[in-house]
Amino acid sequence: MGRGSCSAIVGLALLMMVTGSYALSPNFYSKSCPNVFNTVKSVVHSAILKERRMGASLLRLHFHDCFVDGCDASVLLDDRGSFKGEKNALPNKGSLRGFEVIDAIKSKLEKQCPCVVSCADILAIAARDSVVLLGGPYWKVKLGRRDSKTANLKAANSGAIPSPFASLSSLISNFKAHGLSAKDMVALSGAHTIGKARCSSFRSRLYNENNIDRVFAKARRTTCPAKAGSGDGNLANLDFVTPNNFDNHYFKNLLDKRGLLHSDQVLFNGGSTDSLVRAYSNNERAFHADFASAMIKMGDIKPLTGSQGQIRRNCRLVN
Repeated sequence: MGRGSCSAIVGLALLMMVTGSYALSPNFYSKSCPNVFNTVKSVVHSAILKERRMGASLLRLHFHDCFVDGCDASVLLDDRGSFKGEKNALPNKGSLRGFEVIDAIKSKLEKQCPCVVSCADILAIAARDSVVLLGGPYWKVKLGRRDSKTANLKAANSGAIPSPFASLSSLISNFKAHGLSAKDMVALSGAHTIGKARCSSFRSRLYNENNIDRVFAKARRTTCPAKAGSGDGNLANLDFVTPNNFDNHYFKNLLDKRGLLHSDQVLFNGGSTDSLVRAYSNNERAFHADFASAMIKMGDIKPLTGSQGQIRRNCRLVN
């Protein structure tokens, strides 16, 4: 479909929305693209069957998108000429994955309902489906976001995305700045029950911190040498017990001082969030419920709606 015809479809859709509400809704595509959920789920399912880790990667994409200027798919934009996206920001470079899965979903949806489903909404649905397919909670994903026409490399590089070296107070402040509570922060940190981290992000914890189980640290050191620049990209499971299951073992690990990242263990280190960690370690159902609620709140961060932004035809490029 050419550029002009896509613009015409989007223009018609906006004209029909003028008198309506711009609030996000799970039913946003019920008439314009009724098979959107099944389409996303089928691609995500295939990707996770090929590689279980992809579920964590897709969830992380949504998180890193929402924490930089809201859930607007800016994280998906490629560098192009003088335009600089967010993919090469320090928290993202060499570690964000899953872009090809989003491309595959977008390609299928463009054939079914061209110029209708935003890349930002694809990220939100794919994150939910990833969690569910790995044994986590289901939640109704609110839809109706539109895609940004720009990116914010500076914000991505300047602390908008929480650091693996962050203190508890820094984490609480960061999430609060995005409208999320300390409880939301702890619940969302539970996403580290799946996925992996690079040696460079936990080396200092292994060799310089005392609130870490010795046996755990010794095992991790075998693939993460003390010398900076040596083995920086070597991976370790964030949850070494059940790394591919979305359960509450992440929190049980923290009780045993087996959090991989500094920003993990600070959640249970004599501070204000200790009680929440203990509660989630004892009650997986409570963790799942609070995680789902926090994901819905995160998905509400500064969405572009109505006539704002655009519906990208290619998630990597502005139309």
